[in-house]
Amino acid sequence: MSIRLPAAVTAAVLLLAVSACSSTSVLDDVVTSSVGPTRHTASDRECLARAMFFESHRSSREGLIAVGSVVMNRVKSEEYPDTICGVVAQKKQFAPGVMTRKMNSKALPDVMAAADAVLKGERHPKVGNAKFFHTAGLKFPYKNMHYVLVAGGNAFYEKRSRGERVRSQSQLAAAGLVEQKAPPRQVAEVQPAKPEATQAQTAAPQVQALSYDTPMPTPRPDAIGALIRKQDPSASAE
Repeated sequence: MSIRLPAAVTAAVLLLAVSACSSTSVLDDVVTSSVGPTRHTASDRECLARAMFFESHRSSREGLIAVGSVVMNRVKSEEYPDTICGVVAQKKQFAPGVMTRKMNSKALPDVMAAADAVLKGERHPKVGNAKFFHTAGLKFPYKNMHYVLVAGGNAFYEKRSRGERVRSQSQLAAAGLVEQKAPPRQVAEVQPAKPEATQAQTAAPQVQALSYDTPMPTPRPDAIGALIRKQDPSASAE
């Protein structure tokens, strides 16, 4: 015997079935991604919740999931401990007292629910492979910080080498997402015009060279001497 269900009921059942098989969920109007669940202990759950509790605005589930995604990225990385508690307990990596302070807040149930979601595989898609974050609004002069998301009061970023930055810019330019900068134009250097030298500065003085082999010209008698000799014939030239 077959039972025919109303069309509305059939559609609702199909929607629930599709939602159960989907690997994404809605997070503060952001569709999150999902990976396989992580095997964990009760201590792992608490450590993850502590990082999310003390490092993000508890009113933002998006920020909580983003912090949890960073923790799980570090667990997978060879540069960090391979356990959740090992990552969260590293010195000078998370908030002071993250492993010892009491989690007193009405938002604790929401934090624990977000931690459970991360352990089941939920991830923030924009975090990607990022393993770092700092308080949003701070500025640093380092060029290797590639920001991917701002959520829950934190700015999340990846550390990229110069080669990775160049490849990323090339890929974005090829996709038409960024404008390629034209190479700088080579401008010939123009030397300022020098003021022309005056004729007096350029003309060399005409100086007649003296030589002992050249006979000196005979001096001419001046008019006064001639007059004296005319009046006194006995006077002689010195």
